[in-house]
Amino acid sequence: MSRVFFHVQHLLGIGHIRRAAVLARTLAASGFDVLLVSGGAPLRLDLGQARFHQLPPVRARDEGLRALSRLDGSPLDDAFRIERTRQLLELFRAEAPDVLITEQFPFGRTQLRFELLPLLEMAQARRPKPLIVSSVRDIVRRSMSLQRVQQAVDLCRRFDLILIHGDPTLIGFDRSFAGWEAIRTRAAYTGYIAENIGETSEDGMDEVLVSVGGGAVGAPLLQAASGARARGPLADRTWRLLVGANLGQTVDATEGMIVEPARADFRALLRNATLSISQAGYNTVVDTLCSADRAVLVPFGTDRETEQTDRALWLAERGLVAFVSAPELSAETLSAAIDRAIRGPSIRSFPPCDVNGAAATAALLHRRLS
Repeated sequence: MSRVFFHVQHLLGIGHIRRAAVLARTLAASGFDVLLVSGGAPLRLDLGQARFHQLPPVRARDEGLRALSRLDGSPLDDAFRIERTRQLLELFRAEAPDVLITEQFPFGRTQLRFELLPLLEMAQARRPKPLIVSSVRDIVRRSMSLQRVQQAVDLCRRFDLILIHGDPTLIGFDRSFAGWEAIRTRAAYTGYIAENIGETSEDGMDEVLVSVGGGAVGAPLLQAASGARARGPLADRTWRLLVGANLGQTVDATEGMIVEPARADFRALLRNATLSISQAGYNTVVDTLCSADRAVLVPFGTDRETEQTDRALWLAERGLVAFVSAPELSAETLSAAIDRAIRGPSIRSFPPCDVNGAAATAALLHRRLS
């Protein structure tokens, strides 16, 4: 049985680890012996037959995502980096995998070069050499400097395969990565990675569903949604706010509103809802494209973190969703976007995008190894 060593690091939200868990579970079900190695805060994950290893955890120090800290907020020192790297390399040596997957690197996670570059060097030196694979989202940070783009291109030469978990008929990787022409011969689109969940729910019928993923940066959207409810065309509907475990503050329900934690039957709630209002993280958008009727996307974004804003804007350009940028978010602008979404076409009227990314990844890796 071929072994897969899959490195993933979530820093602020939980989208990266959720997507990696789906991929690890699918790879294991297809016959791989998978070890998912996580460097972020511990979470409960459904990994199926895949195994799991927790590195000493780190997180982003703040929303800027430039610096790392321990979970208690204390900065990383050289001793911590050396010890974590030692543990990672010893684990890799013991596993002797046939496939090494780095999630988002070298297009992101550059704060982890202290451990990922030695990991790449060890993989390249090992005989027989494992297949070295990068697993990356549909969109990367478009604010990369030209120097940073060139560094990513140079590092890609150490990889045998770049797996882009997106659908080029919807959003091409070249729209966000300026070095596309230099890596395209190593790259393969897999389709989006989606949870294969067929759950049903009695809840949420004809409601407005407001969600913020894990909730770490969701407070402004929840506040705006609370203010927009009375102003827009859906004031007579029940509004269900899913606050996420990492919100860090309470949200009070007013008349006509339900406030509750994020739910495992999110896709079923989307199918039942009249409208979804959410941020524009990868997993939420994939769920929205699969299940929602109409949607408003309000991306988390900064001058540096452009991924969610680009995803929401480019989908809005295609007419699939309505869009409000983070700097413009208010009860008034959100209400106007709700009106645009209700008057616009249903997402279900568009051709479906490719969401077979997990199974396609497994099939592609089996072919490459054979």
